[in-house]
This record gives sequence, structure tokens and C-alpha cells, in this order.
Amino acid sequence: MSRAVTGERVVTREGGFNPTWQRHVAAYALCEPYLPGGRVADVGCGVGHSYELLAPRTTVGVDLDPAVLEGQDRETAAADMRSLPFPDDSFDGAIAVHSIEHVPDPERALAELRRITADGAPSVLVTPNRLTFARADEIIDPYHYVEFSPREFASACGRVFGSVQLLGIFGSERYRALVAGEHAKLDRLLARDPLRLRRFVPRRVRQRLYDRRLSRERADPDPAAADITSADFSLRSSGLDDALDLVAVCSS
Repeated sequence: MSRAVTGERVVTREGGFNPTWQRHVAAYALCEPYLPGGRVADVGCGVGHSYELLAPRTTVGVDLDPAVLEGQDRETAAADMRSLPFPDDSFDGAIAVHSIEHVPDPERALAELRRITADGAPSVLVTPNRLTFARADEIIDPYHYVEFSPREFASACGRVFGSVQLLGIFGSERYRALVAGEHAKLDRLLARDPLRLRRFVPRRVRQRLYDRRLSRERADPDPAAADITSADFSLRSSGLDDALDLVAVCSS
């Protein structure tokens, strides 16, 4: 089933979208060791492109959009991550990859992850690092309500969970070169709006413009983008200000 390409979810690896797809795959692969066996909530799962990496665990996919859950060969639930339709302590763990930044009040989502996981069970969250994602001083992605620095992310999780281990996902040299190219394009685009009048454009309009730009710039095959695999990403605990994504392993 083909899906519209938007900046809200990763739905394809075609054309220039492969690096973003592989970055998400890597997030699941790198975080999997921090999850216990048993039943795991995959919150903000989108099309569910990597949940098989969590096997043999039983996973339950959760996304706000029921359409993206169609065809996933597992239990799913269409729900807002700030109000999950599960009893207290009903999961042995939870994972949320690139989803917490999509809600305006992430503390509610964190509280829900804490509520649905058993005492001491881990919740693993992955989110873009504000310091490296687009612009450290401004949220450019119109689908994001909040972006965290390492210190901010650790603090937000620490207000809900008793234990927080912060890690970072880093890219290879060739992936970082692609990111640098994307940042250069973005800088040229933003330079055309020095007064930042974009702040006054309605979010829905900005989302449509953002989707159009993504579709146009990433439609054609790009050999450098096609070469990226999940092996281009690694996880470590130092130098987090330079990480691509932040990983919080949280428990009560």
C-alpha cells in the first residue's frame, strides 16, 4: 500500500529517503539490547518498518493514525501517546522512536510510558538532538513541537522516571556528509527569510510546504544516499552534544 510522503513519518526508503529510513532502522537495532523479553509497547511506530528487530519479544504497535497500522502482523492500537489505551503495568518495556517530539506536551507522553510499564521496566526513547538536527535556535520541522538538547532531554525524563541513562546515536563520516549538505540547503533557504516571518505562517501551511520540499528534493535516486545502511550508525555514551539522536533508557 503506497503512502503519501510527508515529514511526519518515515514511510519509504526510495530515492533520497533511504538515509532517514536507515537511521530509524538503526535506532531499533541499537536500542533492542536495552529492552527485556516479554511484551513491549512500540509507541509512535508509524508503518512498523523495524519491529521485527525486536523479536522474539511480543510487540504492540501504537500510532495516532490507524491507516499506518494496516497490514502490520501484530497487535496494534490507534491512540495518542499521551493517552494510551492500556492498563497500568501491562508491559515489560516500551520503545518510542522519533515520536516524543511530535507532541506539544511531552511530559504527558512520558507519564503514560511510565504508567503502562511494570515497576522497574525500561522505556527507551529516541529523539533528534536539537543541537545537531536542523537549527539549534529554532524548530524548523513543522511536525515537531519540541526538540531537546542532551541536558534538556535528561531533565524531562528525570522528572518522570527515577533512573535515566542518556546515550547518543552517531553517524558515519559519509552519513555526516549528507547531513552537512542538507544543512547547507536549509541555510540557503532560511537566508531568504531574514526576518523569520515563517514564524507567523500557520503550522498546517508550513507542513504542506515542508512535504512538497521533501518530495521534490528526495525524489530522484542519489547513489550516496542509497549506500547508507543501518551499519552507518553507532551508539555511545560520550560526546552527546554531537550526537544525531538522543537515547534515554528510563525506568522507575
